[in-house]
Amino acid sequence: MSASTYARVLNEARKLSPEEQRLLIQVLAAELEQVEDDGAARPQWEDYAGSAPYPLCGEDAQDWVSRTRRESDEARAIR
Repeated sequence: MSASTYARVLNEARKLSPEEQRLLIQVLAAELEQVEDDGAARPQWEDYAGSAPYPLCGEDAQDWVSRTRRESDEARAIR
């Protein structure tokens, strides 16, 4: 960023109300937290959505839930 662009942005930020300045700082700080040391953005969980093969562990998710609930119910019934 050139010095003139920085000065222009800073000048515009100073025209904001104190609340708007705080919001701007919060937004910029949050965006900076997303950047890793090497400058690449950290991956979010959404970046991985749909990337695993179906079914991941060889079993449908609903079948797994139903099976584990049934097994849990049976284990409690034995006690």
